Amino acid sequence: MNLNQITVPSLDLTKSIPFYEQLGLKLIVKALPHYARFECPDGNATFSIHLVEELPVGDGIYVYFECENLDTQVKILKEKGIVFDQDPVDQTWLWREARLKDLGGNKIILFYGGDNRLNPPWRIK
Repeated sequence: MNLNQITVPSLDLTKSIPFYEQLGLKLIVKALPHYARFECPDGNATFSIHLVEELPVGDGIYVYFECENLDTQVKILKEKGIVFDQDPVDQTWLWREARLKDLGGNKIILFYGGDNRLNPPWRIK
């Protein structure tokens, strides 16, 4: 099995599309007003957004995008006007993470995990 895509809700795709393009995703399907799909700049995964009448209640969705040069990427995005809730910080699970929210309140985590992404010291063998 291989992950194909993650889809998150949006109240307005015309506002959400530019946000994700600023993050570096490439728009490959634009079926307004209901759906848009992006290619990730690295790997084969895709990411999509779909129109909803109301956003989910509760803690919501967390989406992780790995960035090899995390601190540089965050600096570039801030220069483009992207607002972060948390600047890059080393986490106890051995990843470096920066956090922000998209326009629908979905939590976006840009991170670098290196070898610990798939092989942390506590991985089940």
